Amino acid sequence: MTAQTTLIKNAKIVNEGAIFNGDVLIEGAFITKIDTSISAKSSDVKIIDAEGKYLLPGAIDDQVHFREPGLTQKANIETESKAAIAGGITSFIEMPNTKPQTTTIEKLEEKFAIAAKSSYANYSFMFGGTNDNLDEILKLDKSAVAGLKLFLGSSTGNMLVDDPEVLEKIFKSTNLVISVHCEDEGTIKRNLEAHIEKFGDDIPIKYHPIIRSEEACYLSSSKAIELAKKTGARLHVFHLSTGKETSLFSNKIPLKDKKITAEVCIHHLWFTDEDYDKKGTFIKWNPAVKTAKDRDQLWEALLDDRIDVIATDHAPHTLTEKKNVYTKAPSGGPLVQHALPALLEMHHRGKISIEKIVEKMCHNPAILFQVEKRGYIKEGYFADLVLVDLNNPWTVNKDNVLYKCGWSPFEGSTFKSRITHTILNGNLVYHNAKFSEVKHAKRLTFNR
Repeated sequence: MTAQTTLIKNAKIVNEGAIFNGDVLIEGAFITKIDTSISAKSSDVKIIDAEGKYLLPGAIDDQVHFREPGLTQKANIETESKAAIAGGITSFIEMPNTKPQTTTIEKLEEKFAIAAKSSYANYSFMFGGTNDNLDEILKLDKSAVAGLKLFLGSSTGNMLVDDPEVLEKIFKSTNLVISVHCEDEGTIKRNLEAHIEKFGDDIPIKYHPIIRSEEACYLSSSKAIELAKKTGARLHVFHLSTGKETSLFSNKIPLKDKKITAEVCIHHLWFTDEDYDKKGTFIKWNPAVKTAKDRDQLWEALLDDRIDVIATDHAPHTLTEKKNVYTKAPSGGPLVQHALPALLEMHHRGKISIEKIVEKMCHNPAILFQVEKRGYIKEGYFADLVLVDLNNPWTVNKDNVLYKCGWSPFEGSTFKSRITHTILNGNLVYHNAKFSEVKHAKRLTFNR
């Protein structure tokens, strides 16, 4: 069977800090030519006329929770990866706090097997560290797994790594990227107890960022960074939520040479504590959405390259769960379908350039995790591509939300930009709200 050849014509190609008009030739799974004008060599070539739309590399989301196995009433790999494709995210790295947790190589391989059958997007997984699985960590094939995830704050089951000796051993023993959730558990526990004493279980949601405070975040992040500097570990701090934490990170050297890096999530760039009155527990995340000042400082650090990556921390829960009182409503929300449109909305508002969005959502995750041949529009790279119409408004509502949980924190928001085409490994998998019936996802590989 001859490999499909596709020619994208008349695109505004966004890559490595530049936007230029051109065509892209795709043969099989790969980009084979990029030029100002390419002619189709035969009638068999599938031509996509971009009509001046922006052509972006597919985004790589370095932090999602797709809830499979064990929590599939909320979501699963198939439903959420499909929503990701509609949102221009062509590759994801999924977290280990499923049921059972991904803390043994056997459980890791079981997840890869699920994704191989059901995922719409390219996939990899984080391996979870615990207080007692160092032997399993040492057996990992570093070219086959995205990295190691440690919860140094809120978690489920036994995934809170709170033994300092174990933590130091893990930091010393692996050269994998160690991604961490940083919130100090002791600080949060004290704050929560004080608020329960005052309000009972029905604590007003506006106190969430006071319970899960700036102090809790900074204390944990600064300790993790201190340990990374002491041990030489390769540390990546997930979902910064405070302005204070941004002072812990540097823009003095290129990302490829950094040993300590940071990520910010779309919800911390969009919402503030002023939104709790309207959105309630639907914007309850860990770490918490904080003040407008925090949001401004996160933007500043993102744009000056102290923060390296934008991700989603996509973490769906059912509507029933989210409608519970404060102490019983879980933290997290679904975001993969709407993160890129929301960022493009910020571009329309003059907050961020399209080139910078591509750097933070496509290029930098590929550099940081050493993802092989993805994250760029380059000859010889996999053809993971997204066409975006910057002037095709739509409003998020229940009817167009694709998450299994059936809701979005962006409901009611109107976005000016729309993803019209998603190409995965050379195949058109999404076009004008219709999906390919055939799945073309591949397991991510890493240059290590």
